[in-house]
Order: sequence, then C-alpha cells, then structure tokens
Amino acid sequence: MDTSPTTSHTSLTHELRFESLFRPGRGYTFPCDAAGHVDLRALSERERHGYLHARSLVGRELTTPALIRRSLQ
Repeated sequence: MDTSPTTSHTSLTHELRFESLFRPGRGYTFPCDAAGHVDLRALSERERHGYLHARSLVGRELTTPALIRRSLQ
C-alpha cells in the first residue's frame, strides 16, 4: 500500500476499503489506482486524516484494506 503522490486523478479506478471488525457495514473507503496507491495530495485534509487513522487501526478495529474496482456509473 504505497502512498506516493504519483497517481493522476484519471487513474483512480479503484478504491481501498477498510471494513470494521466489529460493526458490519461500517468502515472507510478511499480512491486509489489499480495497484492500491492512494494520492494523499489529492485528498482533502479531512480525508487524509481519515486515511491515516484507518491505516493505524488495521488489525485492531479494521480489516486489512481490500482493493475494489469502482463501478463505471
């Protein structure tokens, strides 16, 4: 899960999904590229804080993030 800021907005075709270990249906989702790279510079301050917070809770409150392809709607 690289967080290097090299991804372009057009390449964010996937998302990282951190699911709650204890509360089904709850968790965090962040846009990323096909390799799971999240562009921290593209996130708002609130989203960036949420992403870093979610990463710190993996294994304690959240699952390891799943890489999910976004639907093309």
